[in-house]
Amino acid sequence: MGLSRAAVLLTAAATLLMSASVALAQVAEIRVSRGYSVLYLPQMMMQKHQLIEKQIKKLGLGDTRVVWRVLDGGNVINDALLAGALDIAAVGTPGFLILWSKALGNPTAEIAGLSGISSTPMYLNTTNPKIKSLADFGPGDKIAVAGIKSSLPAGILQMMAAHEFGAPNYARLDELTVSLPYPDATTAMLSGRSEINAHVASPPFSFIELDNPNIRKVANSADILGDMTLVMSATPKRFHDANPLLCKAYVAALAEADQMIAADPQAAADTYNEVSPTKVSNPMMLRILGDKDTHFSTRPTGIARWASFMKSIGLIKQDVVDWKQFFYSESHALDGS
Repeated sequence: MGLSRAAVLLTAAATLLMSASVALAQVAEIRVSRGYSVLYLPQMMMQKHQLIEKQIKKLGLGDTRVVWRVLDGGNVINDALLAGALDIAAVGTPGFLILWSKALGNPTAEIAGLSGISSTPMYLNTTNPKIKSLADFGPGDKIAVAGIKSSLPAGILQMMAAHEFGAPNYARLDELTVSLPYPDATTAMLSGRSEINAHVASPPFSFIELDNPNIRKVANSADILGDMTLVMSATPKRFHDANPLLCKAYVAALAEADQMIAADPQAAADTYNEVSPTKVSNPMMLRILGDKDTHFSTRPTGIARWASFMKSIGLIKQDVVDWKQFFYSESHALDGS
């Protein structure tokens, strides 16, 4: 005997309620990464002021917990994403593009971008008084980067080398690089007793180093490469497709953090010193935030230009159409480039 019409309707209603409950609950926790430097200031604002949690409640997603993980270097972050240990990453653009290229078409590993995060000048600093330009580096020099080849500093160094020596020579300085986290590299530079005598550094580490009279700036990425998003947000497709509202909450929280930084740089400087293990004087932080080349925005900038460079040197294999191919469709409204 078949079910009555009332029973069918009740069963359908129960199914809809269960589906809605699953959609609202999504996951018990969301694991988000940030790094050490000022490039990750929006994430530090989000963490301190619980901005993701605020947006989660605003969207009616229940009590999803936000877990923050401090990770540095493209290789480390990519490994965490692939291992399923991270849901949303703040990652250097070159590291993201390498993973995007390798994982495209693999349903268990595929990844795409959610938003831009930040761009700041990155300095190539040195303790070697003989080095005046990129051409002066030689076999005895060691350049610290956060990760070999796939990290943000490594990508910046390659682009600057291509500009200085010509595209075919983009890797001319790669053999001199040493993988070292920003804080450790800065400590080595300040000591003056390490084999590390150069560092591709972002603020505040670049500024801290230059306050030492024995350290000088060789190159500024912003002067050579212009305004480009250096750190962006990315998430695996499997997480994005299962949790679209959590992704929406994250981007909304990021936009709110950007507004807070712009409205009150002093409060943002205080937040950096509260959240980051690297403490910086308020005058230095305000100098960094006031730099004409420091920008915090969800808008991705220069992604296609960066991808085209990486395609030209064989780091990614796909042809570059435009920036949108690297981002989820809802991110296309961010008016990137």
